[in-house]
Amino acid sequence: MSKITPHQSQESGKPGNTGLKRIVKATGYSIQGLKAAFKHEAAIRQELALLSFAVILAWLVDVGMVERILMIGVVVLVLIVELVNSAIEAVVDRIGIERHELSGRAKDIGSAAVMVALAFAGFTWLYILTSRYLG
Repeated sequence: MSKITPHQSQESGKPGNTGLKRIVKATGYSIQGLKAAFKHEAAIRQELALLSFAVILAWLVDVGMVERILMIGVVVLVLIVELVNSAIEAVVDRIGIERHELSGRAKDIGSAAVMVALAFAGFTWLYILTSRYLG
């Protein structure tokens, strides 16, 4: 019999709490996830540093509020995709350390998602800054 985690009820495998209690518990689990990602994933720490730099730079450049939100938002998107990628990698590694085609494919696809998000962020920043300063 599998072990029931605090996140699950015994009958359905879904959270047993409802309403405000569920929101509070879910927030706690999310904070645990952020702490674990920061502790165990160098890419998360790097992207948080990038986000900090991006927020400062976005407030220093002379662009409108919508552009500023987009500039910060695309870097937040990179962080979100990296969190999902890290979760995929953790699950794959939990299943087993032996090489398997599907495990490799899952990790590669997660990595590709991060690359696409980074490219989108780079394009967005480049477009906004060149439009503002060179256009």
